[in-house]
Amino acid sequence: MELGSDDVVLVTGGGSGMGEATARRCAALGAQVVLLDLPGSPGGEIAAEIGGTFCPADVRDEDQVSDAVREATQLGALRLAVCCAGVVNPGRILSRRGTLGLDAYRTVIEINLIGTFNVMRLAAEQMAENPPKDGDRGLIVMTASVAAFEGQIGQAAYASSKGGIVGLTLPAARDLARHGIRVMTIAPGIVDTAMMASLPEETKTGLASSVPHPARLADPDEYALLVEQIAANPYLNGEVIRLDGALRMGPG
Repeated sequence: MELGSDDVVLVTGGGSGMGEATARRCAALGAQVVLLDLPGSPGGEIAAEIGGTFCPADVRDEDQVSDAVREATQLGALRLAVCCAGVVNPGRILSRRGTLGLDAYRTVIEINLIGTFNVMRLAAEQMAENPPKDGDRGLIVMTASVAAFEGQIGQAAYASSKGGIVGLTLPAARDLARHGIRVMTIAPGIVDTAMMASLPEETKTGLASSVPHPARLADPDEYALLVEQIAANPYLNGEVIRLDGALRMGPG
């Protein structure tokens, strides 16, 4: 499915990192791009730069996401939804400070997993009304993590949320197949995002050297490129693709 000027792409977490890179790449392909991110994010500035639309919203909020999806459909046919919004919030189950708070755990699950499902279901509802294009009515790309498979110490909440997305991929693809909607998930390794930029160079060098090949951090645009490639390949469906340079994480 090639994206054109009549097609709309919805990107959550579009104000930074992999979401921003995806929004920029899709805009460069000629699609109409709607960025969904929190009100305090740089999403509005990025949308203005790429000629897109910014919808301030929390992915957990049904009404806010519904409004963003509705705005997207006013621009054209919503063909692609990319779910990049997420949080890390590390913490050991038992530490010197006590047990990991239930609210802290719940927040990560709600944003990363429930928020992704919320966006998927509302986007799919609109995609199902699209006329087929290259055999598809729509495509939903979710974001997991290698932590879903090799969660490290302190990643109980994060790994749980990303493992949930991995588990969601195939049944969602099977559910939506009758509507002509594909579902795919990307599981990135260590990506050079703003969070990584704040780390000391020595730490970043150590992380990069842990990747077998290429021995560096992933560029956010490599995630965006994979989104483009998934869209272009109509036989990719119901699968999780690791984007990690053959990295396998140790305990921590």
